[in-house]
Amino acid sequence: MSETTSQSSPSNRLAHETSPYLRQHGHNPVDWYPWGEEALARAKAENKPILLSIGYSACHWCHVMAHESFENPEIAKLMNEHFVNIKVDREERPDLDDIYQKSVQVFMGRGGGWPLTVFLTPDQEPFYGGTYFPPVPRYNMPSFPQVLLGVVEAYHQHGAEVQQNVQRVKAGLQRVNSARPSAEPLTYELFDGAATDLCMLYEPVHGGFGDGPKFPTVPPLSLLLRQWYRVRDQSAREKVEHSLRTMAAGGIYDHLGGGFHRYSVDGQWLVPHFEKMLYDNAQLVRIYLDGWRLTREVRFRRVVEETLDYISREMCHPDGGFFAAQDADSEGHEGKFFLWEPAEIKAVLGPELGETFCRFYDVTEAGNFEGKNILNRLCSAKLPAEEQEQMERLLTLARRQLLEVRERRVKPGRDDKILTSWNGLMISGLLDAYQAFGTPAYLALAEGALAFLLEHAYQQGRLTRTVSNGQGRLNGYLDDYAFLAAAFLDAFEATSRGVYLDRAC
Repeated sequence: MSETTSQSSPSNRLAHETSPYLRQHGHNPVDWYPWGEEALARAKAENKPILLSIGYSACHWCHVMAHESFENPEIAKLMNEHFVNIKVDREERPDLDDIYQKSVQVFMGRGGGWPLTVFLTPDQEPFYGGTYFPPVPRYNMPSFPQVLLGVVEAYHQHGAEVQQNVQRVKAGLQRVNSARPSAEPLTYELFDGAATDLCMLYEPVHGGFGDGPKFPTVPPLSLLLRQWYRVRDQSAREKVEHSLRTMAAGGIYDHLGGGFHRYSVDGQWLVPHFEKMLYDNAQLVRIYLDGWRLTREVRFRRVVEETLDYISREMCHPDGGFFAAQDADSEGHEGKFFLWEPAEIKAVLGPELGETFCRFYDVTEAGNFEGKNILNRLCSAKLPAEEQEQMERLLTLARRQLLEVRERRVKPGRDDKILTSWNGLMISGLLDAYQAFGTPAYLALAEGALAFLLEHAYQQGRLTRTVSNGQGRLNGYLDDYAFLAAAFLDAFEATSRGVYLDRAC
């Protein structure tokens, strides 16, 4: 993935890190440290607060704050003078992200997000924080320089208030973490109650749960689908099918290249945040497979096949394994790679087919995103069955032609680290698709990824979190072990090869 600052700028400690996200900041004028003893010791020795910034490489607002603030020499000077500055890749260190996300949620009284900006005492105790801060006051927020100066003043001149904040966060975290496993057995009544609660949160017009921003979250849909299979709850089934149809019709789905963007900023799945995450697409492949098994709808199978085509084309390491994410931005603009104007489409397809395509994919002169168009079929015309079949053949041809042209554009950057847990999810998705469709390429991709992880994701017999430059790094977390074990079990079921069962155990 391209870095956010010029390679000609002096490098800092992040320039040689293995995380693409950290390397993006390797030429900032900020005196960044990776998380580690060197930074923490300096904060204690100099009695300086720690500025902890957590994000990930495909995050649009992380790029915005990097460009506006971390590349700004004056803001960097403030940061360097008054703070020990630490950058963390949330995908490498989910433990730190979890702790400090919860801390900021105590301050804000609502959900957090990324970039996460947290101020800590030298003992790593959070006392203030937020997410994105602008370089000048706007969006009803103070500027980042104002925040920096306010935090410095509070830390050095109002120590009692800082400690009050520290204690407030500790109390909040204790409340969050106080839940203990129940001794009560799991019962069907519990699942019935969960399904009822989900149905109350369901958004009946566009599907999914809640209003914008709306995420294509798979576990609630899976639970409702299981409710259908268990008690034949027709309402649960209808909610799943409706959600799958509307998500596949929306701009959150890439109608040319396949794959889903991370989430929709609105409630109708139209305008996405354009990054694509491996773990989202791995899970969505499986729920669309479940939808296809239930309904045999051609559109559900097409979503699975197009998404896996995208993974194969864009997200595969040449030696096996899958990359973590694709960025939202290209050439410095959010979503530029994915947007179209009517004239561009007609130049590729010709006037007649171009006009038809624009009508079916909601492409207008006014546009639906910053004067350009996100392809979608949320309001696509319904035709008689025979005409619809003929039209779909024409639209399939048109999509292929447009994809060929789009491939010549500057592509969004890609986070090329290999995350063990996300690879486990993707391997299971591929094996599920192989079991459903019998496509040999899916089995080959899955087995290639497993072989890659077996060779590279273990260090001295221990599973690692990431693989970078052929080397495993960072101790594995619970999700790494769980999802990789599940992938081995799925591989055993698909192939009957005992070696996979042995590795799962």
